[in-house]
Amino acid sequence: MHRYRESDGPPVVARPIGRIRRHNRGLTRREEPAGRMIPPGRKPGYPLYMLADDRPATWSHELLRSPHTTADKAGRVRAMFNAIAPTYERVNRVFSFGRDAAWRRDAVRLARLTGTERVLDVACGTGDLARAFLAGGVARVTGLDFAHEMLVRAARGGGGATWCEGDALELPFASGSFDVVSCAFGIRNFQDLRAGLGECFRVLAPGGRLVILEFSRPAGRFARWFTELYTARVMPRLATWMSGDRTGAYRYLPSSVVTFPGADAVAQELRAAGFSRVELHPRTLGVVTIYVAWNIP
Repeated sequence: MHRYRESDGPPVVARPIGRIRRHNRGLTRREEPAGRMIPPGRKPGYPLYMLADDRPATWSHELLRSPHTTADKAGRVRAMFNAIAPTYERVNRVFSFGRDAAWRRDAVRLARLTGTERVLDVACGTGDLARAFLAGGVARVTGLDFAHEMLVRAARGGGGATWCEGDALELPFASGSFDVVSCAFGIRNFQDLRAGLGECFRVLAPGGRLVILEFSRPAGRFARWFTELYTARVMPRLATWMSGDRTGAYRYLPSSVVTFPGADAVAQELRAAGFSRVELHPRTLGVVTIYVAWNIP
């Protein structure tokens, strides 16, 4: 697997299309654009890439028993998000009862911004967290995702961020390029959690922090029972109906949460990646946890 090195030259987002296809393995070219970066204010056009078989991958019941050990998890996740992109934000708002926006605002607040930060939002999706950072007052925000259809919608939302298509396991930026790296509901989808956290650590400048917003399992027995009843039985049926999804995305969600490492285990992975200080901030009875990890030399 290729890892970005300073000797590679300028960041990949600024390179012509022919130089960055290595960051999009498993995709086929559909159009010959000038580059892979979508700068602020630009309206993206037709999708640049699709899965080679031109069909969304489906999460079967068998795969959902252990989604994080699926060998082609990354390709399935990419196809899944490309498929649900048109209704993604609406479904999030409805089935989180609007709490997702509050969680993102909390994540921005916990980043302890001074106004000079360069922010990278990894697995940025349609750009909600990136725009929340812009609203919080920072110098620059870059949103990165490997699902093209999500980025199309992020760019349409405006806000002044730069949008980049790339893989969280091979971040196309030089070491120490950012003061804050963020990721909302994305680390569960990494093919390799440790590699992804290591890349986040690499691109952070000394004194920088990684802010992660992720689903977790409530510690309280009743809260856990109610949450898992809702996410496993109620939400998948209604969200699938609302979105018209055929990829199994909303069956993947609860399965990926209950089979993902708990909050304490994630904190241990952050320390293993090199972060010397890790904070855990549970929200909504522990339904989500905000992690703030510091790169302190």
